Amino acid sequence: MTTSTGTDVPPESPRSTSALDRFFEITARGSSVGAEVRGGLVTFVTMAYIVILNPIILSSATDVNGDQLGFAQVAAVTALTAGVMTILFGVVARLPFAFAAGLGINSFLAVSVVGQVTWPEAMGLVLINGLIIVLLAATGLRRLIFDAVPLQLKIAITVGIGLFIAFIGFVDAGFVTSTGLSSPPVGLGVGGSIATVPTLVFVVTLLLTGILVARKVRGAILIGLLSGTVLALIAEAIWHFGSKVDNDGGWGLSVPALPEQWVSLPDLSLVGQVSFGSFERIGVLAALMLVFTLVFTNFFDAMGTLTGLSKEAGLADERGDFPRLRSALIVEGVGAVAGGFTSSSSNTVFIESGAGIGEGARTGLANLVTGALFLLAMFFTPLTSIVPSEVAAAALVIVGALMMAQIRGIDLVDFSVLLPVFLTITVMPLTYSIANGIGAGFISWVVIRSCSGKAREISPLLWIVAAGFLVYFVRGPIETLLGG
Repeated sequence: MTTSTGTDVPPESPRSTSALDRFFEITARGSSVGAEVRGGLVTFVTMAYIVILNPIILSSATDVNGDQLGFAQVAAVTALTAGVMTILFGVVARLPFAFAAGLGINSFLAVSVVGQVTWPEAMGLVLINGLIIVLLAATGLRRLIFDAVPLQLKIAITVGIGLFIAFIGFVDAGFVTSTGLSSPPVGLGVGGSIATVPTLVFVVTLLLTGILVARKVRGAILIGLLSGTVLALIAEAIWHFGSKVDNDGGWGLSVPALPEQWVSLPDLSLVGQVSFGSFERIGVLAALMLVFTLVFTNFFDAMGTLTGLSKEAGLADERGDFPRLRSALIVEGVGAVAGGFTSSSSNTVFIESGAGIGEGARTGLANLVTGALFLLAMFFTPLTSIVPSEVAAAALVIVGALMMAQIRGIDLVDFSVLLPVFLTITVMPLTYSIANGIGAGFISWVVIRSCSGKAREISPLLWIVAAGFLVYFVRGPIETLLGG
């Protein structure tokens, strides 16, 4: 069997009758225990940064009462929730899609929500958002919306996520940076040049991994990550670049070095720190608008990610559906509930799971590996900083390239298909939001296809969702009117 990276993964014998094999359908999906373990490890390595980044985002924001969340506490609950939800999803949905705190929602909470409410109240809104999503999934409405999306848009979502993943990688590596100018707003490195050694490490890791993938070397992405990390450790030991905070030429998120302290006990005091007082503090309408924004972002970010990953893993059928879809949608909603309850922010399927899929993961067994490593990370938080974001970014770019190949499944001759597909694919990376790309695609599909005489082909649910996205996109003026 050949994985999406072109890596040959020999399946286990079809005669395998072990309980583990039957439960996770390892042989049936053409995988092996080794491939699952390797894929789970790669997924964790590419996601481990969230244990550092989520606390940076959440602990830096001061709520309406002047309170802040502790960095160490957020790091602990981030690892705890990611580990529990990843394992739960692996066991229930039996798919290799790992969970962690969603970057879109945690930023929204830190920037737009806690200036109006307290941190416990903000997490109460996240919990309500999760309960709504679970209800939609349990009643089948979320599945109906999923099925109402045309196949062309489902594929476009996959391709858009691929570009989004690659763009995240380029930005994290310092390969693409903000120029601070109106034109061009972004550029290559610093002054149009690769000006730092960390970015150079990214380029070397990317090329090395690309060569391994092209040559169909088993474990290509993992080998690339390990090699890049060793190179980063050597570079830091020789030149001592430090962090980008202290040095413009330093490492972006974490400095690659063996930690002095390897083990620390996790502080889980944030678990259960939830309040529903926001409705009284800012009013029912304003609180509902915040919940509406959370639900739309959570709902469609997850739908897009699930669609993209299932196609990348070769588990989606011709309609874009994948095994145990309803269970997957319910558990994904539970991730938001769990994230609110633990104050780690809404947990959702992570697009970085594509790195593990690219390494051969096809079943929930990979999630058990990733989840267990997250739980261990609670005690070994210093170790998560060894792999710099510049090295992990190379794996994201490789995965983005692989997902881009899905575009071959769309017939782009009809312009009423081409434009919505184009908007879906481009708006995601350009606005740094999966939900924005999906919304642009849905609205343009409904408008252009209906005005092209194909209104009867559009599901009524798609009309409703497109209208909802329209409200979502103009929520700023709506909030202003409500505030007035």
